[in-house]
Amino acid sequence: MTSGEEQQRELETLRARVRELEDVIGAAPEAPPWQATEYYTAYHATTGFLLGAVAAMSSLLFNIVGALIFEQHPLQLIRVYLTFPMGEQALHFDAVDDGLILAIGCCLYLATGMLYGMLFEIVLTRYLAQLSAPVRLTAVSALSLALWIVNFYGILSWLQPMLFGGRWIVDQVPPWVAALTHLVFGWTMLLIYRLGRYIPYRLETDGT
Repeated sequence: MTSGEEQQRELETLRARVRELEDVIGAAPEAPPWQATEYYTAYHATTGFLLGAVAAMSSLLFNIVGALIFEQHPLQLIRVYLTFPMGEQALHFDAVDDGLILAIGCCLYLATGMLYGMLFEIVLTRYLAQLSAPVRLTAVSALSLALWIVNFYGILSWLQPMLFGGRWIVDQVPPWVAALTHLVFGWTMLLIYRLGRYIPYRLETDGT
């Protein structure tokens, strides 16, 4: 047998082996696409992060309208909140000349809402989703008020004086305004939290 015939025979053997491997691969069951089998915490935390910004906008708009009704600066709440990094001077700057500072304050307000949104989304989708609407409303309201109490009287009442020499947020934001601000945030999350629920993606094929 010549070397050419040996090479041709070896080539046919390799081709037969390739066809055999292709048949084996084709007969193997296709692995199903990945899906979360348990509660998808990371997904809901991410969607809550985004929805929290919407809820923060809602509570900020509530404060703007309320401030205008009581003939105060529309961003008075932001001014007061800015006393945490700026101290008392945040209450005296001109909003026209310092519009950038107010814009930064609004961004910080929204960023805080995004962090709280993660908490609300997880609580609503994991623990409250199967409960009745009145129970969910009561639970969300209680959580909102609990955050207000912890933020204002558990943290800011001592942290701001220690760092900046005064507790302007606790003293200058009326309790009912602070409570309603947190409630509006929580109620908004209750209205929109379903937008962030996890729905597994299903690939449609010709056979489905």
